Amino acid sequence: MTDATIDRPTFEALQQTAGAEFVGELVDTFLAEAPLMLQDLRSALAAGDADRFRRAAHSLKSNSNTFGALTLGALAKNLELTGIAPAAAANGATLDALDAEYSRVASALMELSRG
Repeated sequence: MTDATIDRPTFEALQQTAGAEFVGELVDTFLAEAPLMLQDLRSALAAGDADRFRRAAHSLKSNSNTFGALTLGALAKNLELTGIAPAAAANGATLDALDAEYSRVASALMELSRG
């Protein structure tokens, strides 16, 4: 895991505030729900549904930032703010980058929450 994947101070502050056991449960929920958000982004893109695209990006951004997954959060924020048109123009490349970063985040969160 690289430091850039998860901001350790953010993650540790969450653990101190909510408790490590509860954060482990939150991580499990995020790991179950984030792939659905990623799929929703792709489905919204395919359907041309800009509002659903923006909502899915917003949810992913907020949840990512909670855990200190700041790069993932920034990628999702960019999608939220720029909207569906640039993602469509990029033929899904921005979503591929989001998927790749999510994979790194998922591994890092599993390591941190179990460690």
